[in-house]
Amino acid sequence: MIIVLLQIRKQRLLKGLTQEELSRRSKISKSIIVGLENGKITVTTTKTLVRIAEALECSISKFFYNQSLIY
Repeated sequence: MIIVLLQIRKQRLLKGLTQEELSRRSKISKSIIVGLENGKITVTTTKTLVRIAEALECSISKFFYNQSLIY
């Protein structure tokens, strides 16, 4: 799950968004965004991930991509 959390932050930063902007766009509370990014929240719903992906204009699969896992 840590890979997913880091990728959410990475995608947000690539888009040049603050956590507040992502929260507003995704209609997910800032506390959830912060918790997901810092690892304090390790379980979330698919609906939450989909809303974040839509707000970031990316595929949800981007959250799971990690080059270090490719052999």
